[in-house]
Amino acid sequence: MRYISTRGQAPELTFEEAMLTGLARDGGLYVPAEVPTLTAAQIAAMAGASYEEVAFTVMRPYLGETFDDATFRSLIREAYAGFGHVARAPLVQLAPNHFLLELFHGPTLAFKDFAMQLIGQMFQASLARSGKRITIVGATSGDTGSAAIEAFRGLGNVDVFILYPHGRVSEVQRRQMTTPVEDNVHALALDGDFDDCQAAVKDMFNDLTFRDEVRLAGVNSINWARVLAQVVYYFTSAVSLGAPHRKVSFTVPTGNFGDIFAGYIAKQMGLPIEQLIVATNQNDILHRTLETGEQRKEGVTPSISPSMDIQVSSNFERVLFDAYGRDGAVVAAQMAELKDNGGFAVGQGAWEFLKDHFASGRASEEQTSQTIRAERNASTELLCPHSAVAVHVAQPFLGEVPMITLATAHPAKFPDAVEAATGERPPLPSRMADLYDRSERVTRVPNDLSALQALIRERITH
Repeated sequence: MRYISTRGQAPELTFEEAMLTGLARDGGLYVPAEVPTLTAAQIAAMAGASYEEVAFTVMRPYLGETFDDATFRSLIREAYAGFGHVARAPLVQLAPNHFLLELFHGPTLAFKDFAMQLIGQMFQASLARSGKRITIVGATSGDTGSAAIEAFRGLGNVDVFILYPHGRVSEVQRRQMTTPVEDNVHALALDGDFDDCQAAVKDMFNDLTFRDEVRLAGVNSINWARVLAQVVYYFTSAVSLGAPHRKVSFTVPTGNFGDIFAGYIAKQMGLPIEQLIVATNQNDILHRTLETGEQRKEGVTPSISPSMDIQVSSNFERVLFDAYGRDGAVVAAQMAELKDNGGFAVGQGAWEFLKDHFASGRASEEQTSQTIRAERNASTELLCPHSAVAVHVAQPFLGEVPMITLATAHPAKFPDAVEAATGERPPLPSRMADLYDRSERVTRVPNDLSALQALIRERITH
């Protein structure tokens, strides 16, 4: 299995190389040269299997010779051992033919744990084998950062720096990043929004001298291994509702496009998905792109669903690559236009491709709060704001085909928004009950690339 860049100018890599590299040296994102497919019989055989067994079946074709079967099974087992539900990603029925996929039973109460816990295991195994040391730099709108810190804290051959937008994450999200005591993890509160954090990380990767000097690696959803791990729960949930003999649809709360791109990969692998629905909050650049055929930044407005407060959705580049027939030069030109001019027009054929594969909708702040309140009354399910955005957007798409809506975070991660909507303040799980009492360790940093690079050089372990 080989991996190629969406911009067409970087060398092909193995899975291990792509995992440890993150962003391609031409600024693009790595994708598999070919997407392997599973037969209907293979998918049907997943019925009744453990999450770990399905994970092995889905991901193994992508790994090449990076890990042998026994090692990979062990890494998967270790990755999910700390989850709080034996099913890992259980389904809850909200209404006739509408199901909620609970993805918040991991150690940091968010869907990012599915990928990050596994990446942590794979990185550790790979680096132990090679004896190398790396520096991980990531940007987060809230959940990726805490999941990355949880996965890599205390590891001897990794330094982790996580940039988050100062004042624009929930208190629980912030404390999950700032309270770990291990010396190898660093929470950096950047003066700006998530797009500024993400741009700084990409600029560091594109500074090839700095990149090589500090041995930079990335764990944002720019990392293919992150996307791959998220493909698994599309299979487990669909099979539990009758796939491959029955089609299913998914509604996904979407910011950086990684989670719904994982659904797209599942569909390419042979999972019978009827619709993939992009659910956005008031920062609705993806919905507007699918509606109008033009992607244009309009600035970020802070919301009660902060993990979706994004205008530059990195993984959208991956699906554009397919939409343009895998023409890296066209993708590179459009990404340059987005960066330099704030937007671009999607070509007619590519726009039709996108509309064939994705539908979309948006939820206002008021609609999000109303959905949290209404769902608590109707099904007793307590939703986080991001999950509520998706439940609202899913409504007009409900029909004969079962709809699975992704619940991407535990409501206790956003207690203020949930309490404002329902009058009920969701408690943290008992294992995290002292989170508000722990001391915080954080560095506030300017939105200045040179200053960030100097700080990282100063703090890494040589």
